[in-house]
Amino acid sequence: MSIGAVLGILKNEFPAVSLSKIRFLENQGLVQPQRTPAGYRMFSDADVERLRFALAAQRDSFMPLRVIGERLAELDAGLEEASVTAAHATTTSARLRPAELAELAGVSTEHLAELTSAGLVGLDAGGRYPAHSVAVVQLAAELGRQGVDLRHLRQMRSAADRQVDVVAQLTAPLRGRPNSPQDSRQRERALEAADELSGLLSRLHSALVSSGVERLF
Repeated sequence: MSIGAVLGILKNEFPAVSLSKIRFLENQGLVQPQRTPAGYRMFSDADVERLRFALAAQRDSFMPLRVIGERLAELDAGLEEASVTAAHATTTSARLRPAELAELAGVSTEHLAELTSAGLVGLDAGGRYPAHSVAVVQLAAELGRQGVDLRHLRQMRSAADRQVDVVAQLTAPLRGRPNSPQDSRQRERALEAADELSGLLSRLHSALVSSGVERLF
């Protein structure tokens, strides 16, 4: 099927997806559509499923493209169906109970409660966590094993919030006023701008940390 047909299929589940986003995921090697003699892309049903997996992982778990590529490679290598189902559930579950999040992240419910109190993750009005909390809790737990305490984690949370404020300020003209009507194209542009800005801020933060660590030695 054509890239336009793929976009039409994915739009229902991922309103912010665009042709440029599909091309970007292709350039990252997550899909490899066939080409017609005239050079047009032709996607298979399997390509669509790979794109769906990648988009859900980014949207629901903020999973890096590198990790998404690794997951897809594992699936290509013949992961057992039960494992595939579990991996898919991790990236697509919208809300998780505390016990579910603790199990998926590999921490105790007591540790999860501490991270929640520290503001690293938060419960919604229904007493559940968003699915992207899995990655946050896993990383926080690993940092804890390296000796990073809750005080340092709170500082990281505050630094992340300041970066979100920057994204919010710069995308405000695209997002419009709160509760104001917003067409799908405008929302798509705002989401793409926010995604690009957050990626650049993350890369800058990583580069600054690496540069600072190098000066230690």
